[in-house]
Amino acid sequence: MTNIPNQAKQVVQLLQGHRSIRKFTTDQIPSETIERIIHCAQMASTSSHVQAYSIIGVTDQDLKRKLAEYAGNQTYVETCAHFLVFCADLYRLNYVTKSKGVDVTETLETTEKFIVATVDAALAAQNAAVAAEAHGLGVVYIGGIRNNPDKVAQLLQLPEKVYPVFGMCLGYPAQDPEQKPRLPQSCVYFENGYPDIHTVAEDLKQYDQEVKQYYIQRTKGKRQDTWSDMMVKTLSTPSRTHMKSFLEKRGFPLK
Repeated sequence: MTNIPNQAKQVVQLLQGHRSIRKFTTDQIPSETIERIIHCAQMASTSSHVQAYSIIGVTDQDLKRKLAEYAGNQTYVETCAHFLVFCADLYRLNYVTKSKGVDVTETLETTEKFIVATVDAALAAQNAAVAAEAHGLGVVYIGGIRNNPDKVAQLLQLPEKVYPVFGMCLGYPAQDPEQKPRLPQSCVYFENGYPDIHTVAEDLKQYDQEVKQYYIQRTKGKRQDTWSDMMVKTLSTPSRTHMKSFLEKRGFPLK
């Protein structure tokens, strides 16, 4: 990385070095570190300054054990030092507007505001992830908490108009996994419009081979999936179809 200021170089190296960490040491994270991470999360961009998200920090071992179970028995939820649950939150907005004598239910029940709250939560989470890695921590996102969103919401006492978008494990890494290859930039970045998909077909084929070699090396030949193979497997059966009815029950009718 030539001709890049040192500060920018450090940021780029941090971002480009991201890997999901699923094994952690038993070391605890200082409270001041968590506070800085949450502060960084709060500084993420937010639509119209609504800040339509909340973050639940879970350190209680019994709660983490239950969340690990609800997420599909993902043990690293239990073994990480600090587990964060990022929630889309329209409850707080409902409260403050009603305290001013204004009923904005019609607005809060639109698909647009649901998207705003979900995106706000995701942006805050990514800021938190980067801040955590800058402190030498490892992270992994846990979408599995949407396997049992009703149980998660009850366990964490989430009010109406709040739903858990995903979780995030934080802890000091006890592993050093290889970085999983991403799609080539030619397949995700297009200038001035979306191209004919056939123009990137060859790049997708080459990426398939790169992913295949990654898994061959990682598993010593036990796994030889291409990216396309994985997508077929992932998308062949609809998953978490309960989310629509769950969201409606939580006060997200999505008009």
